[in-house]
Amino acid sequence: MAQVHFLTHPEVAIDPAVPVPDWPLSPRGLERARAMLAQPWVPAIRSVFSSEERKARDMAEILAAHRGLPVTQLAALGENDRSATGYLPPAEFEAVADEFFAEPARSVRGWERAADAQARIVGAVRQVLAQAPPGDVAIVAHGGVGALLLCHIKGVKISRAEDQPGRGGGNGFRFAREDWRLLEGWRRVEG
Repeated sequence: MAQVHFLTHPEVAIDPAVPVPDWPLSPRGLERARAMLAQPWVPAIRSVFSSEERKARDMAEILAAHRGLPVTQLAALGENDRSATGYLPPAEFEAVADEFFAEPARSVRGWERAADAQARIVGAVRQVLAQAPPGDVAIVAHGGVGALLLCHIKGVKISRAEDQPGRGGGNGFRFAREDWRLLEGWRRVEG
């Protein structure tokens, strides 16, 4: 049974002077991405897709290089659009993210609405699976849209309860490619 591994990038080098989509993985994030390569599911990956954001591309390129595969980038795999606010200090970001999930039909401080971001990520994953060769697929993207995708797969309303655990990212879940049945919930990418 072919599987889809939806992965979120691990820790990033946060720089308020740099646009958020241009943040690279931090040394810790790079370490975790490389540790992921020892996971038992990695040899089965036949294609790698990623968001166009640098942090996701960094991780996707590590996985793809290890497997001798190209990375296909899709803008629609990007994180929810938060460009209206740009960088927010952690406590403020968490409060706005809580509102984003709690009120999915409303734009919170100019952010993309959660309902729209969910429709976009579900459509992007459908696009990925339509163009990916047979076999297991890795999609490297972001935590916010990952939570929205997971809500869709589980058939539950949008809720931050489905957000990835911990801080810093670097988690994944997997589902069946054919019927989108959830096979495993959030786990750390390095095991």
